[in-house]
Amino acid sequence: MGDPIISVQNVSKVYGNANASTVALQDVSLFIEKGEFVSLVGPSGCGKSTLLRLIADLDAPSSGTIQLNGHAPETARKNREYGFVFQAPTLYDWRTVARNAELPLEVMGRDRRDWKPRIDKMLALVGLRDFHEYYPWQLSGGMQQRASIARALSFDPAILLMDEPFGALDEFTRERMNMELLDIWETTHKTILFVTHSISEAVFLSSRIVVMTPRPGRVARLVAIDLPSPRTFETRESRRFFELMTDVRETLKEEFTRHE
Repeated sequence: MGDPIISVQNVSKVYGNANASTVALQDVSLFIEKGEFVSLVGPSGCGKSTLLRLIADLDAPSSGTIQLNGHAPETARKNREYGFVFQAPTLYDWRTVARNAELPLEVMGRDRRDWKPRIDKMLALVGLRDFHEYYPWQLSGGMQQRASIARALSFDPAILLMDEPFGALDEFTRERMNMELLDIWETTHKTILFVTHSISEAVFLSSRIVVMTPRPGRVARLVAIDLPSPRTFETRESRRFFELMTDVRETLKEEFTRHE
């Protein structure tokens, strides 16, 4: 293995002050290789989203170091080395799907001649080729989140950070979006760091799962997911799928018991 594309070393995050403080993360170390799909799983309040925000330079760690592609998070952000997909699509209602997707290219001052072919390619990738002139309010929740993914990929970042992007969707739509995200990952070969509360979603999508402890969040265990590819709806019915789900669930139960 070469140098990790995401490196988190002994990172802690404390909110508040000396009189009243909350330790959200404590001494977290994590190394992610190029092209991996890694999911963060743990109970509410364990610091999954906090860790993602630290990696994305949306907040700063209290101690420890983080690097993306060998750069500090601030430099990586300025270099546009990652795209970020939030829990909600955060699209502008007054801009069409295509205009939302091209927003990063506009902000970055990319050559306008390159916008259309790039956006056409990304919208085709997420299945929105025929909806480029629609507005967000004309789309379903799943389609809005697809548009958000297209926007995050529009400038071709090496890394995609995703914070529970399918949490608000119904189960059937969520499973379809899981399939589409796997297709995107296999097509683009991006490195994906994905936050979810769903054990089944994490097992289905990931090459590795990071199981986190209750607050203060630490890495309890790394679970390698050895399901064969390509993964299909039938994958969720396989014996190995249920074995891996049980493995992750038992680790979480053990951590809950330890922290009681």
